[in-house]
Amino acid sequence: QVYKNRAKAVVSTQSTGDSALDDEIPGGYYDAGDYVKFGFPMAATITMAGWGGVDYKKGFVKACEWENYKSMIKWATDYFIAAHTGPNEFVGQIGKGDIDHAYWGRPEDMRMQRPVYRITAQRPGSDLAAETAAALAAASLIFKKDNPSYAAKCLKHAKELYNFADKYRGVYSNSIPDAAIYYKSWSGYNDELAWGAVWLYRATQNKMYLNKAEQLSNSLGSPEELSWDNKGSGVQVLLAAITGKQVYKDRANQFCTTVLTQKPKTQDGLVFIQQWGSLRHASNVAFACLFAHDKGILANDVSAQAKRQIDYILGDNSKKFSFLIGYGDRYPLKPHHRSSSCPLTGTCDWNTSNSQAPNPQILKGALVGG
Repeated sequence: QVYKNRAKAVVSTQSTGDSALDDEIPGGYYDAGDYVKFGFPMAATITMAGWGGVDYKKGFVKACEWENYKSMIKWATDYFIAAHTGPNEFVGQIGKGDIDHAYWGRPEDMRMQRPVYRITAQRPGSDLAAETAAALAAASLIFKKDNPSYAAKCLKHAKELYNFADKYRGVYSNSIPDAAIYYKSWSGYNDELAWGAVWLYRATQNKMYLNKAEQLSNSLGSPEELSWDNKGSGVQVLLAAITGKQVYKDRANQFCTTVLTQKPKTQDGLVFIQQWGSLRHASNVAFACLFAHDKGILANDVSAQAKRQIDYILGDNSKKFSFLIGYGDRYPLKPHHRSSSCPLTGTCDWNTSNSQAPNPQILKGALVGG
């Protein structure tokens, strides 16, 4: 089902209609199995996905997925551009968590209140604005050859959002309290300011951004994750690749070695970073460390441990079970996901959620939390 104009949730090849047409800002992606549009994790998702396309385009082309990939990125970046409603204003969330979570049904049938939350100069959100700048900067690199005018538009908004983030400092989840319940910015905003600067440097080659990223990188500590909240390790890996400086290589090596060889593992070798979203944590680390390996950054070769994370996720485990829906012979049949739980016609409500039957729609390509 593809929900056009307002938000998208790809669950099958069938299209059943529009969703949330009264939302103020069109486009974007709903969060997880729900219908809130949380801007912070949405932007982080697109930056990470953008990193894949910028540095591994050949893989998407070889898989005949490059056009689909660009469409996926653009659906989000169109939303980000529309949500940038003023030089120092950005819509950071549409929908309220508790109201949204009280509803189980189709996205086309939603009729609940969907309030709009913004960050402004008076209610700043440096982490949200800088992360969105990073996503748009990455997108500008993706579209630079195929759609230069759109790439330029993405880069313009990326620069403006970064200036907003840098000039008006503040944690977004303090300005949008409802977001703090679900996606609180635990790591603060320095990691996003550095992350955004790195991506703007990649997109512009303007040393101002590189200098900013290097300056901020010294304040990021030694995170043992790469997540929607904390991008510090990604900053060190990218700075090592860009500058070749030993200080960043050492930090990248410390991150990859610590997480992949010293963190607890399951009996089948999955790195356990935290309970919530264990598979996405492991896959993000695997990606960053395989990128670092490809760039010759790491003193310790942990590529086998990194690859093991992806193999485990795709079914090379003792249960012979793939955690990527639609991949392999055995995969999750009932993810916690409203739209895929609903039949195309008939009733869909909390009884549907509580049913033990497989979801009637296959959420192809979705990675469950683990």
